[in-house]
Amino acid sequence: MKKLRIMSVFGTRPEAIKMAPLVQELARREEICSICCVTAQHREMLDSVLQVFHIVPDWDLDIMTPRQTLSTITSKCLTGMDQAVEALSPDMILVHGDTSTTFAGALSAFYHKVPVGHVEAGLRTYDKYSPYPEEMNRKLVTSLADLFFCPTEQNRDNLAREGVTKGVYVTGNTVIDALRTTVREDFVFSTGILNQLDYAGKKVILVTCHRRENYGAPMTAIMTALRRLAEAHPDVEMVYPVHLSPVVQEAAKKYLGGRERIHLIDPLAADEMHNLMARCHLVMTDSGGLQEEAPALGKPVLVLRRETERPEAVKAGTVRLAGVEEQAIFQEGCRLLEDDAAYAAMAHAVNPYGDGSACRRIAQAVLHHFGRGDAPEAFHA
Repeated sequence: MKKLRIMSVFGTRPEAIKMAPLVQELARREEICSICCVTAQHREMLDSVLQVFHIVPDWDLDIMTPRQTLSTITSKCLTGMDQAVEALSPDMILVHGDTSTTFAGALSAFYHKVPVGHVEAGLRTYDKYSPYPEEMNRKLVTSLADLFFCPTEQNRDNLAREGVTKGVYVTGNTVIDALRTTVREDFVFSTGILNQLDYAGKKVILVTCHRRENYGAPMTAIMTALRRLAEAHPDVEMVYPVHLSPVVQEAAKKYLGGRERIHLIDPLAADEMHNLMARCHLVMTDSGGLQEEAPALGKPVLVLRRETERPEAVKAGTVRLAGVEEQAIFQEGCRLLEDDAAYAAMAHAVNPYGDGSACRRIAQAVLHHFGRGDAPEAFHA
């Protein structure tokens, strides 16, 4: 029987981390020819993930340009995808999450009448400008997709409220699958300062802050609060892998540069980020993926945003919304640094995002869609 040609499309570092184990799982299936197409929406950060997971793309659009806009990303993805789809003839295209690559990949698949599978489907904030442009990207992809791979039951329920009930699977999140292969006790960092930090004697805070909706006043408030936290707690070491966005780079250097015990470092490879997360005390982030990854490693997360499309983590107690106001962020940080009971309650809460078998479920669902096997069992937290 002819192998199914399943093409995974992604272009950013977070997408790559979550899609890499799925690309590998698809490749292990005898019934599937796993094809990898990258847009390189983020060039350097994408390449580091591909190296960690030993993935060589079958097609590389290489679209990244300095200070690229959402319009240029989307238009270049669409044009490049025309060539990729025509050359590779996929039976299905898999896209992940909510980036501009995700939307353009799904739209291109629709234009070529190729079925779309949406990995990490059903996340919602119900505010089209927060996160921006991610909330609208994922809603638009919902309208284009044929299969929906929801990390949680709540994501499935979100789709059901929108009338989407066919082709929906609760799989868990593929990032938990990725962590199983990257975190090691004997891991040695390539960034020198990370090997020198006293993880046992100090409270190491891992920071990320890069979202577009936080540009300007929110980012200023966030970084001012971070600086105050470090100054108020001599036992804190803060590590901030700074996003390559010029806006973020400029803000980080202005508000946090040259400060004692605040380490501004280059973006980390996926395995380095995961192992730093495993050793740190606390995560403060506006990222989506870290809200899923850190709880799997027993690390409390303070979310530097006004809302989150991952309310399951808030309900489970692994994540807490700190907002984007300076004083609120400072107070939430102090609470977890000074109140051992509050810290323990978050660190020991059960992660609702997966059991490490999401990729297996997704691969099985794809085969089931084409009549080549039974539907997978659903993930239950």
